[in-house]
Amino acid sequence: MILSDRDIEALIRIGELRVEPLFHDTIRENGLDLRLGRGYCVLRGRRDLVLDPRSPPNPLELYDCREAGDHLIVPPGRRMLLHTLEYIRLPEYVAGLVNLRSTWARTGIYIPATVVDAGFEGQLTIEVVGSEFPVKLYPGDRFLHLVLVKLNTPTARPYSGEYHGQKGVRLPKFMAWKAS
Repeated sequence: MILSDRDIEALIRIGELRVEPLFHDTIRENGLDLRLGRGYCVLRGRRDLVLDPRSPPNPLELYDCREAGDHLIVPPGRRMLLHTLEYIRLPEYVAGLVNLRSTWARTGIYIPATVVDAGFEGQLTIEVVGSEFPVKLYPGDRFLHLVLVKLNTPTARPYSGEYHGQKGVRLPKFMAWKAS
């Protein structure tokens, strides 16, 4: 079952769902609109380097990580990691489906399918794939839509992995390095 705005407001009110900061336009008809944070990493186009998760290279060889000023630009065809401004906590009976807001999808940028596990807590790190032309993004703008789905029963194993409690852009767990 997809949660409605009323369901979401009720979960926030009783403290089961946490969204910080919570803006007047965050809660939507069937989910949450999340804003773009300041941290980002551009994946370097290194074709001479093999990424071995059992023996990873220095992350700086693969990622150029920075903090955005008043904007950042997604270059054509490039992949970037971005994060949400909001820190969220889902209860053990709610999962999330991350979508790009349709306004941004219409610019040609793309995000791969992303699921937020029940029990997750932290800011979301999202991969963005560039369009056919540069696209300027502004930290603080509504960027993602998180559809919240109620599980039939609470999970026996709420999320407690490497990304639990993350803030800023978080690189793959085998890199053991935080970008922000």
